[in-house]
Amino acid sequence: MFMPEGDAIAAAKRRHVMNNLANKTALVTGASRGMGRATALALAAEGARVIVHYGRGADEAKSVVDQIRAAGGKADAISADLSAADGAHKLAEQVRNLVGHLDVIVANAGISKSGPIDQMTVKDFDNLFAVNVRAPYFLIQQLMPIMGDGGSIVMLSSLGAHAAVGDLSAYAATKGAIDTMVKYFANALGPRGIRVNAVAPGVIDTDMSSFSKTEDGQKFVLGMQALKRIGQPDDVGDVIAFLSGPQARWITGDTIHVDGGSKL
Repeated sequence: MFMPEGDAIAAAKRRHVMNNLANKTALVTGASRGMGRATALALAAEGARVIVHYGRGADEAKSVVDQIRAAGGKADAISADLSAADGAHKLAEQVRNLVGHLDVIVANAGISKSGPIDQMTVKDFDNLFAVNVRAPYFLIQQLMPIMGDGGSIVMLSSLGAHAAVGDLSAYAATKGAIDTMVKYFANALGPRGIRVNAVAPGVIDTDMSSFSKTEDGQKFVLGMQALKRIGQPDDVGDVIAFLSGPQARWITGDTIHVDGGSKL
C-alpha cells in the first residue's frame, strides 16, 4: 500500500511523539524503499538524524531524504554495493567520514532467492550470504568503534528462519545466521550498554513479497495469520524504532517476531 510522501511522514510523526532519539544518529541500510524506508521515516520521526543507505535507486533514496528534511529532520543519502567483498568496509568508511559517531545501526538491506534445493546454484547461495550475512557482520565490526555507549543495533531476520515457507531454504539459512549473530554481538557489546536485536517480519507488502499480491497468495497468507491483513512496511519500521530507543533498554540478544501472529 503506497502512501503519499507528505502523508507518510505525517503518519510517522503521529505514531512517534516522544522524540526518544533526539540528538541521535542512525544508519539504515537498504533504506530507499520498503521496510528500510519505513524505518528511516520512523527513526526520523523520533528525532534521529538518519543516514539513508542505498545500493540502487538513487532517486528513491533522495525522496526519503527530502521527506525527512521537509518535516524538519536531518538526513543524508550514501550509496554502497553490499554484495561486493569490500562493500561493507566502504560503506563504513563513508559513514565515519560523514558523522564520526553513531547511536543506531539498522542492518536492513537484503536480497531473496527462491527455488527448490536441488536447483540452487553456488553463485546464488554465495550472493545471498554475501549480502544478508557477510555485509551486516563486517559493517557492524567496522562501525563498532564509533558506536555510542548505550546505542542499539537491529538486524533483519525473517519468518522463513523459523518455519518452512516456500522454496526459500538458502535465504532462510541466511536469516538463521542473523538470529545467531545477534546473540554473539549482544554479548560482545553488552559491556558498553549497546543492545543488539533482530526483527523477524512475516509477509510484508513489499517488492520482495509479490506472491502475497495474488489472490491465491493473499488467501494463503491470511489463512496462516491471526491478524487478517497483509503486513505493511511501517508495521516493521515502528518496531525497529521502538527497539532503537530507550523504552527497549532491557531487550538484547533477542529476535522479535513481527508477523501478524503467524501459525506456522
